[in-house]
Amino acid sequence: MSETKDTARSVAVGAADLPLHCPRPDSPLWARNPRVFLDVLKTGEATCPYCSTQYRFSGEKPKGHH
Repeated sequence: MSETKDTARSVAVGAADLPLHCPRPDSPLWARNPRVFLDVLKTGEATCPYCSTQYRFSGEKPKGHH
């Protein structure tokens, strides 16, 4: 019998994905939670409080964001 670990999904996002919200538009209907906006630019990553999906920002930050 093999052990299965429940791991959170990790998603890389870029400037085109901003403003970032979870669930993403391509999420299946059964996996959707209430929409929550996440600030991924502050630290480079953010975690959805509902589904624990981890979002990582990659690439160049949009102009006007510090």
